[in-house]
Amino acid sequence: MENAMLIVNPSSGGEKGKVFEDDVREMLISLGYDVIIRETEKEFDATHFAMEACERKLDFVVAMGGDGTINEVVNGLASESYRPKLGIIPLGTVNDFARALHIPLKPKKAIELIRKSPQATPVDIGKINDTYFMNIIAIGAIAEATFQVSVEQKSKLGPLAYLVEGVKSLAEEATFDIEICADDEEITEKSMLVLVALTNSVGGFEKLASDAEVDDGLMHIFIMKNLNAMEILNVVGSTITGKLSDNENIIYKKYSQAKISSTRELTANIDGDEGENLPLNLEVLPKHIHIVTGSE
Repeated sequence: MENAMLIVNPSSGGEKGKVFEDDVREMLISLGYDVIIRETEKEFDATHFAMEACERKLDFVVAMGGDGTINEVVNGLASESYRPKLGIIPLGTVNDFARALHIPLKPKKAIELIRKSPQATPVDIGKINDTYFMNIIAIGAIAEATFQVSVEQKSKLGPLAYLVEGVKSLAEEATFDIEICADDEEITEKSMLVLVALTNSVGGFEKLASDAEVDDGLMHIFIMKNLNAMEILNVVGSTITGKLSDNENIIYKKYSQAKISSTRELTANIDGDEGENLPLNLEVLPKHIHIVTGSE
């Protein structure tokens, strides 16, 4: 019999983790798995549980939670030589990674996807200094403002909670000098925001990085120049329509490796949470983790 681990963040999605835990366990048993359940209680628990699954050479890991929980699981898997396949039951506010992988955002439908189609697809993962990311890095005052989003705001506003805090930061001095070195190219620019995307879905906008594929081996970098209010609105319009890469106020680049630094002290937002300080050494690990995905 094959073995699976279910990693649950019981507080995600208004404590939906506990509600659907039994459903996922029963689904895995119906597929022939012996099931081990691990519930997170504090930061990095999900990472340690995923590493345990690798060490025990389990066959399947299913993670239930938001982007933060999924990021922790990916960090536990990505550094190991043996990596079980991964299933995702999204319970968070934005669920960008699930969106990009066409995994249903309703837990019952995500469970049914695994039941009906448990085959896994190889997906790119990003390495950032000594840790890993799966979806998005954001740099700048706008990105740092999202650290202030409370659990209550997430529950009431969903993805709009991040937008509200980001807009507030525009009243402050938001520009910074950014330097990007990659593939024998060097870019120096005054910027309000830098985004590094591995997938098409960022902040709930499923067309933001419209060229990005989950297995293209590339990071998609968007540098927003120092803009006035009208130019910012123009960029927002391009974001919604999926034409951000064509906007004249955006510098768009694709790399497999890059170093990003600044003269200003900045902390990157990594997969929706507070992450590493600049400078950042970035690398794409092509098709590094096998994940159960949906169809378009």
